[in-house]
Amino acid sequence: MAKVCELCSKSTVAGKRIQHHHSIGWRFKAPKSKRTFKPNIRKIKVDVDGNTQSIYVCMKCYKKLQSQSQE
Repeated sequence: MAKVCELCSKSTVAGKRIQHHHSIGWRFKAPKSKRTFKPNIRKIKVDVDGNTQSIYVCMKCYKKLQSQSQE
């Protein structure tokens, strides 16, 4: 499953993990290593022109859809 929201195209982003401790006093910078930030993806069913389709959406878009359906 691709980690991509089909509504807003939010996807995996690269970043750095920072360990907030210093070894041997303050002579060295905090160690950093690469990591990935993955979006919170959920599979939902949506009616499109009378047909039911399954799409992947992030939780931000899911909450917006839920609030619009309640109004």
